[in-house]
Amino acid sequence: MDLTDRKKQILKVVVEDYINTAEPVGSKAIASEMEGAVSSATIRNELADLVELGYLEQPHTSAGRIPSPKGYRLYVNELMERQRLSLAETEKINQSLHLKMEELDRVISQAGRAVSSFINYPTYVAAAGKKSAVARRFELLAVDEKSCIVVLMLGDKRVKSQLLRLQLKVDPEQIPTLAGILNDRFTGISTDEMNTRLMDLSESVSPQLFLLLSQTVAYAVDVLEEAGQKEIYTAGAGQLLKLPEFRDVDKAHELISFLSDDKEHLPMPDEGSPMKILIGPENISQALQDTSVVVASYDIGDDMRGLIGVVGPTRMDYATVAARLSGFADGLTRLFGKKNLPPKEDQKET
Repeated sequence: MDLTDRKKQILKVVVEDYINTAEPVGSKAIASEMEGAVSSATIRNELADLVELGYLEQPHTSAGRIPSPKGYRLYVNELMERQRLSLAETEKINQSLHLKMEELDRVISQAGRAVSSFINYPTYVAAAGKKSAVARRFELLAVDEKSCIVVLMLGDKRVKSQLLRLQLKVDPEQIPTLAGILNDRFTGISTDEMNTRLMDLSESVSPQLFLLLSQTVAYAVDVLEEAGQKEIYTAGAGQLLKLPEFRDVDKAHELISFLSDDKEHLPMPDEGSPMKILIGPENISQALQDTSVVVASYDIGDDMRGLIGVVGPTRMDYATVAARLSGFADGLTRLFGKKNLPPKEDQKET
């Protein structure tokens, strides 16, 4: 059944009032919002119809109404006014994205914290390659005669490092030779090919150098195989404790534990879609059934795609969250692609 314009207008008022107050909305409040254009009696009848149709819920017999997941979905799809970021909001996002372009892991985790502090909900961020990870460059730093630091830059610009304890003493003068072999023979290839090339070198280098080479390649293979898995960073879980929906400690603990221990099950954006909104039971994970999730994607470059998501109550201000999250996603795409920040709103219009 299609809703009349009046029912849609009343539903819109209920959703937006409930977002702002977290309290059930009554007919008098709706009549005031509609400036007397509709009588309280008519509003009560329309509210009853909206409850019967599943768009609203009535927590108590004498209380006002609150939106159901179905009501939120109609609001997001048809009634929500799309917001443009203000100049102040755009500037705040730009300031948050002044991040050092050193390690991808650090950049996206900092971005997650920035989004959480700006939107005031828990966030999660991740990056995933569209193809298998490869090594871009090796650096070896001698520490002493039985240890060195291996610095590995991946093809997607992530940087990993580890101190290797060597099984034999190594002449520091051999370190540049080893680095040269690694960069010449072990970059830009799959982990299977790295192991094959290692075996091919077994008879052409000294046993001492081959042992160090084997340790370094083994470390690189482990890093690259792990890098092929999507790593998810979460931030701001404590923001939930500020919301009236999570005053129940057990309920808050369940969701915070999910964000910490089961974050790989958080929703991901659809391929080719810039944003996805899941409301209440639209979420597959049981821990998210009473929440809404807004997740956006951004382009990192080098065949890498990132995502950034927000977890909050079904009462969240969808228009504001969607606008701000989209602003962050656009800013990250520009940051990674062009090494600069998005223009201010006044610059876009010139």
